[in-house]
Amino acid sequence: MPDPLTALSDLVLPAATARFVLLANHVLTAAPVAPARLKAHAGRVLRVEVENWRGPLPPPPALTLRVSPAGLLEAREEGTGAALPDLRLRVDASKPFAAATKLAQGELPPLQIEGDVAFAADVNWVIANVRWDIAADLEKVVGPTLAEGLSRAGTQVLGAARQVAQGVASVLRRP
Repeated sequence: MPDPLTALSDLVLPAATARFVLLANHVLTAAPVAPARLKAHAGRVLRVEVENWRGPLPPPPALTLRVSPAGLLEAREEGTGAALPDLRLRVDASKPFAAATKLAQGELPPLQIEGDVAFAADVNWVIANVRWDIAADLEKVVGPTLAEGLSRAGTQVLGAARQVAQGVASVLRRP
């Protein structure tokens, strides 16, 4: 009998990967300089790996992405194409509450980039300079008045989540 967690992962993971790639490409196209920088690396492969995972669920599998001729990202199945990626982006997940707090503040968790120097420089620039403007996207969908209210509510929810994460982290640090 197959493991239910593996079966669920096999069902959910491809859809989650597709949504992540769509969101990443949406964010990239909102800043035209980002795909322009990545175009020079068309065909190159980036592998995103989560390290030092601590949690009740299994760690997310590595995500392999290929830069398209348009400077956007395409998901690659494991085992397709080149055996070794041109670039590895390793995300440290050893402190999940600290990472969640950083994400809630609009910062990224600790990252390490290894591989081709020129490719690494451009990926690092994209990571450091491109941000998702969720308020502008909401305004396009629901109009400015509702978008402002949703944005304000989202900010309050993030603030509450940040406080909860900080509270939980302080409880976990106590001896």
